Amino acid sequence: MIKEKINKELKDSMLNGNKTKTATLRLVLSAIKDKEILERTKNSEEEIGDNAILDILTKMVKQRIESSDIFTKNERLDLAKKEDEEIIILRDYMPKQMTEDETLEAIKKSVHAVNASSLKDMGKIMGELKSNYSGQIDFSLAGKLVKEILS
Repeated sequence: MIKEKINKELKDSMLNGNKTKTATLRLVLSAIKDKEILERTKNSEEEIGDNAILDILTKMVKQRIESSDIFTKNERLDLAKKEDEEIIILRDYMPKQMTEDETLEAIKKSVHAVNASSLKDMGKIMGELKSNYSGQIDFSLAGKLVKEILS
């Protein structure tokens, strides 16, 4: 499970004095804990699964990419570098990201699986992609490609 791997590597990074990795992993564990508390109020599950953790990691990577872009535009390269380092750390716990060609192939499979024929079916396709490729696919790219295919 991803959570155990993060906990183990947090301890290792603390022992090795890697401050950036330690801080990043603490943020991840905090986000996981927040999600577990939220889920506990909805139902009786103690821990969330790997798919929910992948969603958290994906959101955190997206936030850091946006921050890095903003810092770069404002010539704060020191802060952009820090965000980029955190992105690398976060992606270590995620599956390999799909290329544009792989994403296109996955979309074609999903279109066929849900028998999509128009833009009205975009939600079905995106849901299919999320259930099968969570954490592996760039959904902003996927959305653009789905629109191109269906129109």
